[in-house]
Amino acid sequence: MSGTFRAIQINKIDDKQTAALVELSDADLMDGDVTVDISHSTLNYKDGLALTAKAPIIRKFPLTPGIDFAGTVSASDNSDYKPGDAVILNGWGVGESHSGGFAERARVKGDWLVKMPAGMTAAHAMAIGTAGYTSMLCIMALEDAGITPDSGEILVTGAAGGVGSVAIAILSKLGYSVTASTGRTSEEAFLKGLGASSIVDREEFNTPPKALAKTRWAGCVDAVGSTTLANVLSQMNYGGAVAACGLAQGMDLPASVAPFILRGVRLQGVDSVMCPKPRREQAWARLAKDLDMAKLDSLTSHIKLDDVIAAGADIMSGKVRGRIVVDIA
Repeated sequence: MSGTFRAIQINKIDDKQTAALVELSDADLMDGDVTVDISHSTLNYKDGLALTAKAPIIRKFPLTPGIDFAGTVSASDNSDYKPGDAVILNGWGVGESHSGGFAERARVKGDWLVKMPAGMTAAHAMAIGTAGYTSMLCIMALEDAGITPDSGEILVTGAAGGVGSVAIAILSKLGYSVTASTGRTSEEAFLKGLGASSIVDREEFNTPPKALAKTRWAGCVDAVGSTTLANVLSQMNYGGAVAACGLAQGMDLPASVAPFILRGVRLQGVDSVMCPKPRREQAWARLAKDLDMAKLDSLTSHIKLDDVIAAGADIMSGKVRGRIVVDIA
């Protein structure tokens, strides 16, 4: 193991945040009991926010962003891991307050890691990443609410993004009928290729919400929030459920209590960052079984570590569809 490694580092001087590709040493690694040689990472919306300083994602400077990584344990003081183990990390503040995945090496707490499911590659794990892992948590939440393929149509908002695209691929493989909501109607062929049965323009959900509207959906995976989520709630079938995991449109929710008390609608928040380890392991095991890897490949593009800063700006300007894997090694 070499004593130096490449990493993207975000710094802040005189209230100005900068991002640069630098060379660091092992002395720059943060506290933890497991050191991982990173082979792959991925670019999520939150990473775009961090790289472009569009939101105060980074809480400590200097810091390496990247909320996901996959790689191989090179050193461990944790009894659950040994050198050579293939591992995945999502969340736990990594890439926000603890240096993350846009580097060739990281040191983290072993409790934050999950062992790679049998048969899954590091590249596929990062094509899934936090976005795909969150999609699985959302689908598990719908299942917990009793939503089955026989319940009716499932809506996926933000469908061309990371969470939405993986959710469509999983839901369709599980036998659900899926409607994709997107502002990029040019992506219809892409979304139908993932398994969406129909496409709706996101503007349909951008009008002032009614307390109750005509019922349309048995379930929904929502990555948008705000007015979109309020409109979706008003259109849920009796006993329907929404798994809410994002706020691309905003953190507000201009909704009525009517869907909850008159139609028995369930709104389930889904958190991927601090999700307990047993639920994480269940989600990753499900992903290995329930996600068509050929479909995953079709929605995935690859970049190098050198390309990450520019790609962060692209994801914030809506130029990215599907998943981006960062080939670190």
